Amino acid sequence: MGTADPHIIPLALAKLHLPEDESWPAGMPFPIVAHAVTHRDGVFLFDTGIGTGRPEIDEELSPERVPLPEALGAHGIDMADITAVGNCHLHADHSGQNGLFPSRPIFVQRREWAMVHEPDYTIPEWVDVPGLSYELLDGEHEVAPGLRVIPTPGHAPGHQSLVIETAEGNVLIAGQALLSLLEWKGEADESLSGEPPPDDERHEAYLASVRRLRELDPVRVHFVHDPEVWERG
Repeated sequence: MGTADPHIIPLALAKLHLPEDESWPAGMPFPIVAHAVTHRDGVFLFDTGIGTGRPEIDEELSPERVPLPEALGAHGIDMADITAVGNCHLHADHSGQNGLFPSRPIFVQRREWAMVHEPDYTIPEWVDVPGLSYELLDGEHEVAPGLRVIPTPGHAPGHQSLVIETAEGNVLIAGQALLSLLEWKGEADESLSGEPPPDDERHEAYLASVRRLRELDPVRVHFVHDPEVWERG
């Protein structure tokens, strides 16, 4: 599966139907997009999508799921081809199928791992699964040839984004450091922006993370809740 230059494959894993009181355009499904990145030594999977087996979540969010093996298989990737996994953060819609990858390293920031058993943060039984091999990071780390995660706290205390070095330049998988293409372009209203309000303790970290991503001068940016991709004009 390896290629000389990393190649990013978006995987549309689910659409959620959020309650009306959520900050999201009414009637618009909330997409969940993971990314498989083929590289010289294998395939790195960034995020695993929402899990299964929790009727209360199905009732509240009415998820339309695409099974992860099916989403990968549509691009000729077998589950066994995945050599390592990373999560942008450990909320349930990004880490819900981590349990499918025993014996593979799963890269997360140590600050994020510390949140797993905090009340109402995630679904611990989807994340803290016996047999999984978490690699706890304290900052920037190369996770595969040409791929490195960088801390981008804001949406979550241990949020991280993925930087992919290609012949064209840096390609980013922003994770949820920004919510949408329009937010990256500076054109989003409140419903399509992940920016915390100024009185939120996360606000300064969010702004610093967005600045860091922009300073990388990317040629493309992928998002995890927006299938649209920004490309340098």
